Amino acid sequence: MLLLEPDESLERDHICKLLWTGRFEAQARASLRQCLLGLGKILDPLECDLLEISRSRISLNTASVRSDLDDLEKALADGKWAQATASLLDIGGKQLLDQLNFGEEFEAWLAERRQAIEQKLQTQISDALDKLKTSGNPADQDKLLDAWMARHPASSRAIMADRQSGRTRIAILPFASQDSENIQGYFADGIVDELITALGQVPQMLVAGRTSSFQFKDTELSLPEIADLLHVSHLVEGSVQRDNTDVRMNVRLIDGQTGFESWSYSYDGTEDDIFSSRKQLARKITKELGAALKLDIAEPDIRPMTHNKEAYGLYLQGRALTRRAIGDGVLGTAIKLLEQALELEPEFAECWTALAEAHVYTAVYTPCLDKLGEVQRMAECAQKAIELSPKPGHAYAMLGLYQWTQNDAVGALDLALKAYQLEPENPAVVMRLGSFLLYCGRTAEALPYIEAAIDQDPVDGRNYGMLCVAQLNLGNIDAAIRAGQRMADLGQPSLHLAAATAASGNHELAVEQYKKTRLLMNSVIFPPAGTTPMSPEAMDAYWLLAAKGVHSGREDDRQQYCQMLEMLHASFPDPCDPTIVWPAIWMGYAPMVFKTLGKQITPPNMVGLMSLWADIEPIRQTRIHPDFMDFAKRIGLVAAWEKYGWPDLIPEPCS
Repeated sequence: MLLLEPDESLERDHICKLLWTGRFEAQARASLRQCLLGLGKILDPLECDLLEISRSRISLNTASVRSDLDDLEKALADGKWAQATASLLDIGGKQLLDQLNFGEEFEAWLAERRQAIEQKLQTQISDALDKLKTSGNPADQDKLLDAWMARHPASSRAIMADRQSGRTRIAILPFASQDSENIQGYFADGIVDELITALGQVPQMLVAGRTSSFQFKDTELSLPEIADLLHVSHLVEGSVQRDNTDVRMNVRLIDGQTGFESWSYSYDGTEDDIFSSRKQLARKITKELGAALKLDIAEPDIRPMTHNKEAYGLYLQGRALTRRAIGDGVLGTAIKLLEQALELEPEFAECWTALAEAHVYTAVYTPCLDKLGEVQRMAECAQKAIELSPKPGHAYAMLGLYQWTQNDAVGALDLALKAYQLEPENPAVVMRLGSFLLYCGRTAEALPYIEAAIDQDPVDGRNYGMLCVAQLNLGNIDAAIRAGQRMADLGQPSLHLAAATAASGNHELAVEQYKKTRLLMNSVIFPPAGTTPMSPEAMDAYWLLAAKGVHSGREDDRQQYCQMLEMLHASFPDPCDPTIVWPAIWMGYAPMVFKTLGKQITPPNMVGLMSLWADIEPIRQTRIHPDFMDFAKRIGLVAAWEKYGWPDLIPEPCS
């Protein structure tokens, strides 16, 4: 303990409290005296004045003791790189004061000391790597970095990614809003959005996706932990404090390894000043960030969203609710706010895109009977956004969803590719292209896009569903299970995890995983539109029947659930509801697949298309059914294959 505080003394009472927790003070003091007497007897023959003891405090004579940590820090300070590398390799992944347990208070103290020492060591390593880079010593730089990765592989991931790609990976975190009027931080979110857009245009940077960045609003995680989860080497954080119309904005660049500030910028003005000069501020901050990161960057071309401050505020609030998606009335409120913004500013292209997204989310995430109506409105909004501003790609990608509902897979892929050409660094656009390829059965081609989107937006649980299916389709069962588990860990339904687990042969666990999805009813997924809510007992019985039918591996369970799907198809207000479509695909129940997807594809049930391409039983039964090619032609897949290439599991016909 004293060695971890080499330049400080510890109070005797503090030591007693940490090491003899639960004893009376007098007993703890007596135990400490006995301990010191014992140490004295051991040290006396060595003639080493190791401890300096007073009535109230104890300290260490640092000249009389060495440690592996001390040797490492001295080697780094003296520029003895080979010695520092050897010390790091010798220490490896061992923790300070490992395997000591004296109770919760000691553990809390030790965790604090470990964190402080690790941060100090990270700073020293970072400084050493910079010196080696400046001095042109790549061999020693690589050795030291490799040794550091042996101890901290996670914190070095972003550095290695930077070095391999030649790009700096950065995330813009939600700004803290200290708003005296308590408008829930939308003003601060707008500034973050402008910065993400501006930095996303810098070729030397790879900016983390909005969805993942905003997951860390009001988080208790440390900055290095956030950087590790987002796979970035640097973070930008800030705060906006507003008092009436006066605004103070602070922006800071944070080293992702150490959590230390390496650059800062402040702005004082009025709210109107910041609103009217958003474009100039984003450019200035981008330029100064580039200088701080030693990047020679060109000035980004930033399109001002709107000059109407009220419309801008409504847009930010509506988009924030759209991003949330889940919750009673959330999307309906989002649509109203966005429509109000467009009444004030009809040529607000970004708001039209946000409204398009809110409509498609309504079709996907609510028990909506008029799914096709929502899709039609989504397409109209996306088309309006494109007319006003043809450069952003996201609207094209959403318009591609509409083409799927029209059985125009060629048009969908055309639009997804155009969106990608316009915004290749937008993870939502990249994932959309990957998903479209996945729906067409071109899984090997889709996987790199899916992985790239997840790399840039790694805390969006929905993306891991795509990855799980892609790996399952390719026969990578263990990788599919890992992706499905990550999806479940991030709070998404475990349906795809169950499918991967069943493919591994563990049917009992797959049934349990599928049943767990019932716990997310009315929070992440909803009952079918227009149906009467079931009692808890009836719902438990239904989910057990469904889980066994889909994943028990028993033919009698499968047949029983297929009969249930026929009944649901005949009685549901929406006979093509995902509640019917998805299980039919996983059970290889081809007649139901053809009756539902063959009649109408909607955004929520089209997700089932991607699971058609797993070459495992019983899923493959639909693909090998004699009517499959007629079905594929009817929904536009054959036309897409003829233009873009045939799927992995179907050979191209001979001409």
